[in-house]
Amino acid sequence: MKKVLLAVTSGIACYKALDVCSGLKKKGYDVTVIMSENASKLISPLLFQILTGNKVHTELFSLEDTKVTHINLIKENDLVVIVPATLNIISKLACGINDDFISTTLSATDPYKTLIFPAMNTRMYEGFACKENLEKLRKYGFTIIEPDSGLLACGDTGKGKLPQVNDIIDEIVFNLEKSNILKGKNILITAGGTKEKIDPVRYITNKSSGKMGYALARQAAFLGANVTLISTDTNLNIPNHLKTFIKVSSAEQMYNEVMNYHKNQDLIIMAAAISDFKVKNYSQHKIKKSEMKELKLDLELNKDILFELSKIEPRDFTLVGFAAESQNLKENALKKLKNKNLDYIIANDISNQAIGFDSDLNKVFIYDKELNESEIEMNTKDIVAKSILINIFDKL
Repeated sequence: MKKVLLAVTSGIACYKALDVCSGLKKKGYDVTVIMSENASKLISPLLFQILTGNKVHTELFSLEDTKVTHINLIKENDLVVIVPATLNIISKLACGINDDFISTTLSATDPYKTLIFPAMNTRMYEGFACKENLEKLRKYGFTIIEPDSGLLACGDTGKGKLPQVNDIIDEIVFNLEKSNILKGKNILITAGGTKEKIDPVRYITNKSSGKMGYALARQAAFLGANVTLISTDTNLNIPNHLKTFIKVSSAEQMYNEVMNYHKNQDLIIMAAAISDFKVKNYSQHKIKKSEMKELKLDLELNKDILFELSKIEPRDFTLVGFAAESQNLKENALKKLKNKNLDYIIANDISNQAIGFDSDLNKVFIYDKELNESEIEMNTKDIVAKSILINIFDKL
């Protein structure tokens, strides 16, 4: 289990650190919190202690400690994260000022294993002191995550907002899990369900949350790959550290973008649920219910993107498709593998509600051209995605 040391200082956004703790714990990380004296006045250390199950440290000298606490905390944790980072702690860290527990602890940190999330008033953030000290910290090797822009707690509008909790967690997880296993590899992934318009307000689609495709993109980035994600509109956060992100809606748009980006790819994974049909008699105006007794749609086939990719010569990329089946899983998956000339097919049973649409879990079978089978047991989609990527690249 990887360990995170979360340093909480007294910005007004420090309440978000509670959700960061909760999110990291849910992902299986061991979190220990240290707080500045003023932060402990804004939020009770007891809340963090309950969430993490670990002692919250606020004092430099404590009779309960039998070791040099501030040094051991740095040694024992895999990553140090400052959320939020006030101008005060940024300036102390940059200038080597150690006048309380949190600044003394952070003075011993490895800059290359430390993330800083500044959050403050725009005038403070854009002031000479903050700019100069952040630049010093960057030169030392610290990773500074730029704050968002928007309405601040004081009523001003500008740059200085702490990023959304999910974005903070994604950045932390990326830095904990990143590796060079797929460094230099170019991977294209599609995700989501395409939409085919009936009129300006109605459409037909395939059921897909996009979670599996996004998990594959996220894990590929963690493993060091150059990731291009082509996705329909989903409710998911765009994974961090992608090389390229393209948003599409229809199957035709998906086809055009895939064909535009397929060159120089080492691996293409078509995880999107692409509609087989589009509406032939699309209406430019909203069809009024009062003007019709029934609606008849003429449908025509969309291009089969997987099949079109399989025909490319020379095919310098490994091509992977998905088979979401409700019956005869293996039989249908192998038929698709052969008919579409794929290198791999990933099959999952959508009749199993535990791993069906919108679930955060999945269980898949991987079949290659030689009909070898690999089973990936039920787990979170992120863990399944990582297993899929490693399984495929181990055989290349």
